[in-house]
Amino acid sequence: MAYDTIMVFQDQFKNHILPDQVHILNVSFLVPRMRREFGGCAGNIAYNLKLLGADPLPVAAVGQDFAPYRQHLVECGIRLDHVREYGDQFTPQCFITTDLDNNQITAFHPGAMASAHENHVKDIPEISFAIVAPDSREAMLQHVDEFAARGVPFIFDPGQAMPLFDGAEFRSMIEKATYVIVNDYESQLLQTRTGWSAEEIASRVKAYIVTQGPRGSIIHAEGTTYMIPPARERRIVDPTGCGDAYRAGLIFGIMQSRDWPTVGRMASLMGALKVEHPGTQNQRFDYGQFHAEFQEQFGYALD
Repeated sequence: MAYDTIMVFQDQFKNHILPDQVHILNVSFLVPRMRREFGGCAGNIAYNLKLLGADPLPVAAVGQDFAPYRQHLVECGIRLDHVREYGDQFTPQCFITTDLDNNQITAFHPGAMASAHENHVKDIPEISFAIVAPDSREAMLQHVDEFAARGVPFIFDPGQAMPLFDGAEFRSMIEKATYVIVNDYESQLLQTRTGWSAEEIASRVKAYIVTQGPRGSIIHAEGTTYMIPPARERRIVDPTGCGDAYRAGLIFGIMQSRDWPTVGRMASLMGALKVEHPGTQNQRFDYGQFHAEFQEQFGYALD
């Protein structure tokens, strides 16, 4: 869980960064608009799952400044049994600058996340399905091992933690995972690090999901490749957190035992509904509204 400080640069980064001068990069962006939002993968995914009517159980490490975030989650009805607070550290902080093309430059202070490995998922009996999303290196390695040892199906989502692991570690975590999800850029990095092609990664899990932003997503599952179309957003306000919203839809669809084309469309729609709102946890709807929007966009009902 993290606080996101989100700033908007009223131009395009490419107009101010000279590719042949990046070795002496020294730029400053004027950001007249700024807001602070509740974020972090655990918080974002839990929030979106709660919108769908699920009962998420986030596992995270937070700091002395967590009180406003805690109150927000309590008001949302999200359980915090396994969110551990450290009084001598800060809650992780993410500073995001977005340009008019929706490109982003991000700085991240891990804070209490450095102690996340002290939360052991092996000690949480009620977990039936999980996602190991970006966290500290030690925590991710530990959670993967503990879920695998317990036989709990889980999604491995390296995301922003891609630089933390070498090829051998990625291969080991993929072998233990039930599903793997990355975006298209991360997919290329993962293939380079592991030495495995997308097909070889897919052969080791039940599904290998690759998101492609406005181009939709690809799901490689059980020898079949499913091309998932993007859902339509009414307006593009802020892309921050849309990947986490997608993951919530993915988790919800898998746990309902939907077919892969439907799972992918549910995930895609969750991402689109998030893009229509600023920040990561400001969209409001319930499952009935989600169901109606799904039928309108994709032409069939979920029931």
